[in-house]
Amino acid sequence: MDKTLEIRPECAGDADIIRGVTEAAFKFNDHSSGTEGAIIDALREADALAISLVAVIDNETVGHIAFSPVTIEGEHLDWFGLGPIAVRPDLHKRGIGSALIREGLARLKQAGASGCVLVGDPAYYCRFGFENDPAMRYEDLPPEYFMRLVFNGSLPTGRVRFHAGFSASQEP
Repeated sequence: MDKTLEIRPECAGDADIIRGVTEAAFKFNDHSSGTEGAIIDALREADALAISLVAVIDNETVGHIAFSPVTIEGEHLDWFGLGPIAVRPDLHKRGIGSALIREGLARLKQAGASGCVLVGDPAYYCRFGFENDPAMRYEDLPPEYFMRLVFNGSLPTGRVRFHAGFSASQEP
């Protein structure tokens, strides 16, 4: 990438551009529910965005990543869910998503989180240390698409639930 990439925390006034980037990124994704922008809005409104970072090139927001608390067997154990993550479609495959993930995970770890979970492509996320663990489950998803990364502490087991904001629906 020729231009300097800056990753910074979401600021007041970023919400609309984050939603636009997110909706554009997921528009043609076969696995998208079409609600990713609404999910981020719902997490923000519930004050559940533990980490919300934007990727900026030349003062233009081109990507976003969100981390929010999850429960495991109904308990808050300092584990977080990664997602949604979005990069403007014309800038895919340039390392922006990887940079967002690395920075977000570093911030989570620095904040004392015990671990992180996500739903995603194992071929992509294994490069960041994520792996499938049958002892942690998420809904009726094929287990290989639900992955975890342990930062510290013991590995919990059981059913994982993302924040209620993930039930948000697209506004009409």
